[in-house]
Amino acid sequence: MTSVILCAADEDAAMLASDLELEGVGVRRVDASELPGLDLDGVDALLIAPTRATLTAELIGACDRAGVRVLPVGSADSRIATRFGLPAPLAYATPASEVLRVLAAGTITAQPASGPRPRVIAVWGPHGAPGRTTIAIQLAVELCRAGRHTALVDADSVAPSISLQLGLSDDAPGLAAACRRAELGSLDVAELSRLSTAVETSAGTVEVLSGLNRPSRWPELGAARVRTTLSTSRSWVDETVVDVSADFDADDDALDPGAPARHAAAAATLLEADAVVAVLSADPLGVSRFVRGHAELRHLLGATPVTVVANRVRPGPLGIDARGQIRRTLDRFAGVDDVAFVPEDQRAADAAALHARAIADVSPRSPLVAAVRRVAASLDVRTDVTAGSSRGSSRAARRLR
Repeated sequence: MTSVILCAADEDAAMLASDLELEGVGVRRVDASELPGLDLDGVDALLIAPTRATLTAELIGACDRAGVRVLPVGSADSRIATRFGLPAPLAYATPASEVLRVLAAGTITAQPASGPRPRVIAVWGPHGAPGRTTIAIQLAVELCRAGRHTALVDADSVAPSISLQLGLSDDAPGLAAACRRAELGSLDVAELSRLSTAVETSAGTVEVLSGLNRPSRWPELGAARVRTTLSTSRSWVDETVVDVSADFDADDDALDPGAPARHAAAAATLLEADAVVAVLSADPLGVSRFVRGHAELRHLLGATPVTVVANRVRPGPLGIDARGQIRRTLDRFAGVDDVAFVPEDQRAADAAALHARAIADVSPRSPLVAAVRRVAASLDVRTDVTAGSSRGSSRAARRLR
């Protein structure tokens, strides 16, 4: 006789329990307070309404050790189930025979996966604090607003700051712990969910893998570890937004060629990325630094599409026609003729820093928020005209392509 535990407070759950009993299934109903230390002896499956209070890493681990299938049911947020690698919840109105078929087969065919494939999006920018982290945080929020399950990863091994900007603890395990498990071969979706911090935003929940609490720990972010972690994240979330440092050049150590590279995390992320958002500061020094770094970036990326974002656009340092100045300079010296502009909004940035929140949470009508939202929307259709070139291209060559 099949035995299941049903944990769901909805009234419709009683109907599902009754239907299962009519099919000869032994049903034991429990509430959320009984889940810690739940007796799983002789239980074949746990039917549970996935919420943050009920579905935890400890419960999943206990079920795995006891050989108990976990099947989400009800109308709860399917993203919570996805965090643990579980299928989308079955509706309470699902016939008991279908529930039993699913438990026997181990798969759910009624709700096939659809939509764009999971992506890793790297956010890079040259030295001089062009606003990489601010853009990365806001981009993750806007992708989440578009209905994508999103993770935000701090892979900056020089000056990690996502935790500081979002008011998170420096003691969170984060990316370093994920990399250690990746090296041991024990990193999976459940582990990433356990190591991440769920941050509630105005757009929904963003999973955050915090960075190093001390830059001196950079050897923990080895290239192979980082690439394995980001590859696993594709099974965890729909969009993985990664903030990286400015430097990504290889370290040449003649004395010890096998020594860890100082900027391996940035290089590994850029090589693993499906798309790159390249951020520059909209001032003469920021544009100059970007032009110099862009050639090396294109040489490393090859055909990976790059979206160029000019941040903190204002008329002061570049005159009245700041956008035109930036467009002409990037077209002439970097072969970039498509630039997204994010205006400066110091008041909104100050409010976000004061409350340790994303700018969209404290100033939803900021023009900065609207600009990043357009960048997020454009990532689905953009391609980089300079892909494969380490020094840009002429207008004639672009027309031929």
